[in-house]
Amino acid sequence: MPSLIDVGLRILTFALGALCVAMAFRSAVRVFVIPRGLLDPLAAFVFRFMRRGFDLIAARFTTYEQRDQVMAAYGPWSLLAFVPVLVSLVAVGFVLMFWATGMALYDACVLSGSSLLTLGVKAPPTPLATVLAYLEAGSGLVIIALLIAYLPTIYGAFSQRETLVRLLETRAGTPPSAVYMYELAFPLGRMDHLQELWAQWETWFAQTDETHTSLAMLSFFRSSQPHHHWLTAAGAVLDGAALYLSTLDYPRNANPALCIRAGYLALRHICDLFHIPYPTDPHFPQDPISITRAEYDEACARLAVAGVPLKPDLDQAWLDFAGWRVNYDRTLLALCALTLPPPAPWSSDRMPPYKPLPFWGPLTPAEPSAQAARSL
Repeated sequence: MPSLIDVGLRILTFALGALCVAMAFRSAVRVFVIPRGLLDPLAAFVFRFMRRGFDLIAARFTTYEQRDQVMAAYGPWSLLAFVPVLVSLVAVGFVLMFWATGMALYDACVLSGSSLLTLGVKAPPTPLATVLAYLEAGSGLVIIALLIAYLPTIYGAFSQRETLVRLLETRAGTPPSAVYMYELAFPLGRMDHLQELWAQWETWFAQTDETHTSLAMLSFFRSSQPHHHWLTAAGAVLDGAALYLSTLDYPRNANPALCIRAGYLALRHICDLFHIPYPTDPHFPQDPISITRAEYDEACARLAVAGVPLKPDLDQAWLDFAGWRVNYDRTLLALCALTLPPPAPWSSDRMPPYKPLPFWGPLTPAEPSAQAARSL
């Protein structure tokens, strides 16, 4: 007759195994099913562990194109690596439960693998073990089915995101630039069409907010072209809207203002997902921006050469521009430091140095680069 200690140990082992299985399903549901910004701790650990490995590989290359090719595989491979972790956690959990029912450890391992992979190489010895074997077989099928259903969703969201990113190349160049966008639009008489652009990107920001907070790894899926990136495109559009409202001598319009609001809310929500801190109610000059007055004056000079009408009081225009930019400056640079986009003016060209991601806890707060002035 087994002692009370042995019975208690087996009960605790069974509970521990059940907890492992419950943790695996909790992570699977949070990552693959729930349409809400929930960064699961197990998934975060796997993704950050994979990031360390890709960082080491990318550090061996000298050119951006080579590093981009390496990092382009990070998102998909991390997502695929998460599935074996879930399956392994389920297998370990059922091994513990099989052992707790009285099986030898070796037999429990064989039965767990046979059940999870539906091989049928070992028959369960007891009715309770039979029930557990069926549950394990179903668990493995459910996890694989969730992954199969998840992949079309994430690639559909990726394709939707990239459409406007690709189209922006014809309007803002590569890398995208807000100033170059006006240098192209004004001589062609296309300034009136910018209202349509702001409306399209307002919708884009709302969709990106939804998809990138529901599908966390989508932020790390890179464009098919190495010099395209969703963050540099977003930064160029936001800067274009800020210049339109603050500096260009055109009647005030609500569309660029709504585009900026949709943009900074989207960037903030994505930062919330990754636990990246930022000022919740920023004001300039108390909260400085990474654009210097000299850079702003240079942009105004380029616009004047192109014939774009500017407001007469550029001092006030600078303050107005900084007042718009401060809403998204910190979050834009922090996400650039996290995703490592290609160099682009007024965004990734001044992002803080990348720091390896910790395996646990919030990400390191991002600070603007030293080259950017922090005040007037």
